[in-house]
Order: sequence, then structure tokens, then C-alpha cells
Amino acid sequence: MAKYRIEHKRDECMGCGACVSVCPDNWVMEGGKAKPKKVELDEIGCNQEAANVCPVQIIKIVKVE
Repeated sequence: MAKYRIEHKRDECMGCGACVSVCPDNWVMEGGKAKPKKVELDEIGCNQEAANVCPVQIIKIVKVE
């Protein structure tokens, strides 16, 4: 079972690509907006940095209990 989950408000994404630039292993641009390749994660990896650099703060990393 995954230990973390990405919550991403894609409809509010401004398409700047900051998350993709810091975490290309899990973030891609599709249709002018970013989206994670995987939302269920065992390791946070660079995804926390992607959340931190998001200028509109629409990415959250949530620990799954």
C-alpha cells in the first residue's frame, strides 16, 4: 500500500511547468497543464519540491495512514 498520495487541483493549474522542471520523473505537461504520472507513492522523492515550487500552491503531498 502506498504511503503518500498526491492531491492536485489540475483545473486550477496555470501551466507554468515548475513542477515538471523540478520533478520530471513524476510530472508531465498534458494539454497545457501539469499532471502527475503516479498519485500513489511509496516515497515522496522530488514530489514535495514540486509542491513547494508551485506558484499557485495546488499540489499537496498527503501521508496515507
